[in-house]
Amino acid sequence: MAAFSLFALGAVGALLNGVQGEVTVAALSDFSAAEPGEAFPGGAATSRKRVNRDSFSHPSANMSFEKQLDFRIGNGIFRKVWVSAPASTISSDGLGPLYNARSCQGCHLKDGRGHPPAANWPDETAVSMFLRLSIPPQDEAQAALLASRRALVIPEPTYGTQLQDKSVRGLLSEGKMFITYEEVPVALAGGETASLRKPSYQVAYAKYGELHPETMLSPRVAPPMIGLGLLEAVAEDDVLAWADPEDADGDGISGRPNWVWDEAADQVALGRFGWKAGQPNIRQQSAHAFAGDIGISTSFLPEGWGDCTELQPECRDAPHGNTPQQGNLEVGDQLLDLVTFYARHLAVPARRDHDAPKVLQGKKHFYEAGCTGCHRPSFETAEAAPSDGLGGQLIWPYSDLLLHDMGEGLADHRPEGVANGREWRTAPLWGIGLTETVNGHTFFLHDGRARNLLEAILWHGGEAEVAKQKVVEMTPEERQALLTFLKSL
Repeated sequence: MAAFSLFALGAVGALLNGVQGEVTVAALSDFSAAEPGEAFPGGAATSRKRVNRDSFSHPSANMSFEKQLDFRIGNGIFRKVWVSAPASTISSDGLGPLYNARSCQGCHLKDGRGHPPAANWPDETAVSMFLRLSIPPQDEAQAALLASRRALVIPEPTYGTQLQDKSVRGLLSEGKMFITYEEVPVALAGGETASLRKPSYQVAYAKYGELHPETMLSPRVAPPMIGLGLLEAVAEDDVLAWADPEDADGDGISGRPNWVWDEAADQVALGRFGWKAGQPNIRQQSAHAFAGDIGISTSFLPEGWGDCTELQPECRDAPHGNTPQQGNLEVGDQLLDLVTFYARHLAVPARRDHDAPKVLQGKKHFYEAGCTGCHRPSFETAEAAPSDGLGGQLIWPYSDLLLHDMGEGLADHRPEGVANGREWRTAPLWGIGLTETVNGHTFFLHDGRARNLLEAILWHGGEAEVAKQKVVEMTPEERQALLTFLKSL
């Protein structure tokens, strides 16, 4: 699909500043002024709060007073520090037995973006970053399971789908992620040079035996939490209309959906969340994060052992926190619903300087480079949204929610559902300019290898190679304007 074809769709309804109106979105060729609505990327749900470290932690601006209590309780569960069972507080026990963090907030600090460790263990622990694990299917049954979409991956037999580097007392943790970097220089037009750090990943101190010889590793940092409910509210047909898996228009961009299993609906659904769009909705994503990251059971994954495998019997036999008060779970459906509500309604902050001349100049370069071929600027959310206040909004996530081949440089060579080892979901860009304010760093991409926005751009390849090369060929002033635009998002 051509980069600007979205803007030929004509008039869309939008709810801006709480006033229903029509916003005409035409083919964009004039960058002398901002477009209607782009100052508020989350529509009426956009947070207008002062910019500070809490900028990712505010509720939807159009949330009713009655629902604000649910948001605050959900926030409390999101921030809860879990302890191992048995404990005197049955509402907070059940941690692990193997885990990566003791709370959701432990990875999504201030509801923002995680980062790679500054050093390997024992000098630093990778709280907001971990390794995914899987192996290729070993027989026809496993291949059929993947083909049915009921499983995204085949777990590593001993260590499961995720390397847990922490454990409760009396158990061994699984091992440690070990990272090395190689600096790769990149020459830019105008006499400038950038340096990219190329990472290599290994599992060190494996405590439960050797990993399967075909084990595939994929590092992941925790993504920011803002705007998830708005992305969930985009109609499936609107996402699929942007897909062009066979590149029928010949523009070199072949976005395609990831189809995954919706466990509550018991059917295949469009993947929207996660670095490879591996989860269909926020509730299921939250349940799997509880199990994999913290070792907490929900109705989706009711066993109290989290990601422990059959080859880790001590882990499976360890005490758990499932209680009758929570429906023989550690997090019952009511608590899971509250966390889901909280995650749905974390507001996108308003833009800064969206109409400044240098920002508009950078926006022009963003469009002319072809970045909008994947980073689709806007959607209108469906009226029938999962939560009140999220439907009928003109939003500006700068993502198409589709998978794209990003080239060998970013490949993890680990398929996940439909996504192959070179494909990643287009990461939303809204809020990206506040990463340093909220989280105190500027590490980007799925493993935080990019130390700034320019490095993140220069890692793009595959379908984004042409756009990346246009950035390389820009004058220093043009590149700086482009980065200024991105920092305004």
